[in-house]
Amino acid sequence: MDIWERTLRWEKEYLSRYAQRTAETKGRRYHEEECPLRTPYQRDRDRILHSKAFRRLRSKTQVFIRPEGDHYRTRLTHVLEVAQISRTVARALGLNEDLTEAIALGHDLGHTPFGHAGEAALARLLGHFRHNEQSLRVVDVLEEHSPRFPGLNLTHEVRDGILTHTGPQLPATLEGQVVRLCDRIAYLNHDVEDAVRGGLLTEGDLPSSIRDVLGSRRAQRIDTMVKAVVAASADQPRIAMTPEVAEATDALREFLFATVYVGSEAKREEAKVYGIIEQLFNYYLRNPQHLEERIGRRIPADQQQRAVCDYIAGMTDGYAIAEYERLFLPAGWKS
Repeated sequence: MDIWERTLRWEKEYLSRYAQRTAETKGRRYHEEECPLRTPYQRDRDRILHSKAFRRLRSKTQVFIRPEGDHYRTRLTHVLEVAQISRTVARALGLNEDLTEAIALGHDLGHTPFGHAGEAALARLLGHFRHNEQSLRVVDVLEEHSPRFPGLNLTHEVRDGILTHTGPQLPATLEGQVVRLCDRIAYLNHDVEDAVRGGLLTEGDLPSSIRDVLGSRRAQRIDTMVKAVVAASADQPRIAMTPEVAEATDALREFLFATVYVGSEAKREEAKVYGIIEQLFNYYLRNPQHLEERIGRRIPADQQQRAVCDYIAGMTDGYAIAEYERLFLPAGWKS
């Protein structure tokens, strides 16, 4: 019996009745021979980890745009925290940890430079842009794994979880629902910590009604939220939180929107972000030959806007700034 088959037997015996079993996957768009060592979800995780888009996350903004200091979160550290929290919940609930981890690691691959400010800038220029849809495009089209098919050729369940980690549509699997909820748990708590580090607030500024339920420190809050998810979701066909903790979590999110996400000092640079993204976008749209030189291929006329969007969305913060300086600032100027 090979390792792959042994894993399937273990899943059948020990996973929750609501878990997504590897043997029941809807498979990939393009046929591939199975690996004797790794299940399809393990292979999906590995393809995401080895992708260029994943490596670029280390230099993309989470909330604070180019902060001064080594300990602020980047998009990469956020994704790793989501994966860790999601695996904890999946294991406690008897769900498929490999599927959960693959979705968590891939959910933000389509995020733009400069965080949600960059996403808003592209949405304004295009009329519609959402990072979850771009994340799916990254794994379906933009990344390369084999000359035999486009993209990474991930399984249906991983692709579904990436697309639906935000937005109105719920993931089709409980593993995807775990990532969707743990994404919120991760960013709410690390954004509080980063806001404290940035001098925007103190832990004591959190309303007492939130601290009394969730705790006064990051570790306490995460522990409370994770236990509330497990308590509300054990042997259930959906993922949820206990009502009291869910209410306090929503209140924490509203507090952060009021104090950090909107109108705070942390957002003072966003107008500049819009200007950088807009000028890069318009330049490449007017000069597609220059973009073709950068990406090394011809772009059909009816695909130019999409190509410009893909190129800018894939940039890191530093690369976008360097490109702006190269195109729009006098030669020899140094930042």
